[in-house]
Amino acid sequence: MDWNAYRERLKWFTHDRFGMFIHWGLYAIPARGEWVRSMEKMPKEDYQKYFDAFNPQNCDMREWARIARRAGMKYAVLTAKHHDGFCLFDSKLTDYKSTNTKAARDFVREFVDAFRAEGIKVGLYFTLIDWYHPDYPHFGDRIHPMRDNEDFKGYQHNFDAYLDYMHGQVREICTNYGKIDILWFDYSYDEMSGEKWRATELVRMVRQLQPDVLIDNRLEVSGEGFGSLLTDNPKEYSGDFVSPEQIIPPEGILSQKGEPVAWEACITLNNNWGYAAHDNNWKSAATVIRKLVECVSKGGNLLLNVGPDAQGRFPAKSIQILTEVGEWLRHNGASIYGCGASTIGRQPWGCVTENDEAIFLHIYEDTIGPIPLKGFAAEDFRLVQFEDSGAEIQLKPSWTTGNYPEYLFIPVGPNAVGSFALPDKIDTVIRMTKNEQ
Repeated sequence: MDWNAYRERLKWFTHDRFGMFIHWGLYAIPARGEWVRSMEKMPKEDYQKYFDAFNPQNCDMREWARIARRAGMKYAVLTAKHHDGFCLFDSKLTDYKSTNTKAARDFVREFVDAFRAEGIKVGLYFTLIDWYHPDYPHFGDRIHPMRDNEDFKGYQHNFDAYLDYMHGQVREICTNYGKIDILWFDYSYDEMSGEKWRATELVRMVRQLQPDVLIDNRLEVSGEGFGSLLTDNPKEYSGDFVSPEQIIPPEGILSQKGEPVAWEACITLNNNWGYAAHDNNWKSAATVIRKLVECVSKGGNLLLNVGPDAQGRFPAKSIQILTEVGEWLRHNGASIYGCGASTIGRQPWGCVTENDEAIFLHIYEDTIGPIPLKGFAAEDFRLVQFEDSGAEIQLKPSWTTGNYPEYLFIPVGPNAVGSFALPDKIDTVIRMTKNEQ
């Protein structure tokens, strides 16, 4: 691997930290999640009614992009094709695409144009799996909808023909939509990984067409794996970042040498990726904010998912939560963008993020007395302030703190004595500007 080129293409990613995942397709109509066809072992003929009905007349990608921008998201990844094989782009290699539905629209084109117009970097999710294609293994495959259907027992698949098709579609999305910032492959499982996908050949083609694109690690593993990116000799298809799913790594992710590795936690806003009409188990704005902070404090990104409905609208609750997150970021974004893990680990009162100029304390609960910070002195900092208001916090010794000389104490109230309510109940951020060395 060319490590200099690798570090260069990662710069924006490790700066921006917060992105939007968008899972959307035919499965928004049954509204039982994006795996509905597999979970219900639904034949292709039964799934066809969703293709015939797909006509999201209220889909406005410009509004999607405005919501993402107001939420403080700096990049977005759309499902160009999910496992059901339906394409949201105008592929010349299949008729199973949005331009052939009643909608007659290339939604990938609309997505990249709208999000770029809002200054948001664009990514495309592309599945390695295809339950629609006749040459993708059916019977006996662990996840195919027809895995137990005896009609497909002994069926001879031409897997190389499928790979030609899949590679051809990747070439289309890397050629026809301008600069793509992220190509998010999904996913490898069992023996279906690595060179089973002709992965080296695929990545070489992608790098030729999109030399600066970031690729996740799922040509090699799934959301539960790390892959060779953590080793001294990563495979050519190891990707640029690790993609843990529905979990935030307990201590971030380090290479075998103990060095930080770029990672991005992909997390749902409720419990489903695709729209699920009866899933109202929404994460609160406070949870999203604190989990974003946690990701950054461990050197990672948060890719937060939204599943638009069958009409192409974001659920109202999604918009409400994202608006609240964006309002917090409008006041405290300097503690997220351009920041990463701190030398100060997680504390009883919250998390810590850091950049070259400042340390940011993220305080989650009201205090009794000042905030303790071990191993620092007041002389280490030029100025200490509340990030939101910019108001100075004076670092004055107190009779309550004299017994703990190894700690620096930061009062959040007018003095070091007493209990103090935080200005922001979700996350009060204190900026500690470092003295120049």
